[in-house]
Amino acid sequence: MRLSEAEVEHVGALARLALTPDEKEAFRLQLSRILTYMDELRVVNTDGITPMSGMRTNENVFRSDEPQEAFPQEQALANAPDSQDGYFRVPKILRDR
Repeated sequence: MRLSEAEVEHVGALARLALTPDEKEAFRLQLSRILTYMDELRVVNTDGITPMSGMRTNENVFRSDEPQEAFPQEQALANAPDSQDGYFRVPKILRDR
């Protein structure tokens, strides 16, 4: 499927992108290739194939939640850009009301 420059401009406007003429042409070619590939996939016979919601089959990959020894405070603060009196020091981001 070949996209027109107007269609690329429309998609760019929807995405709030200011595209240069070179970018429009590059995106037109790239999006056209993607849509052509999607057209090729439409002809693949998928009868009898169960739809998947995702590629992963793992149900729960989390470790068990068991108490364990924590880092010593010095080790936890070792790479902190700024610390004071054993605490992480961060810039103030809220203003007084």
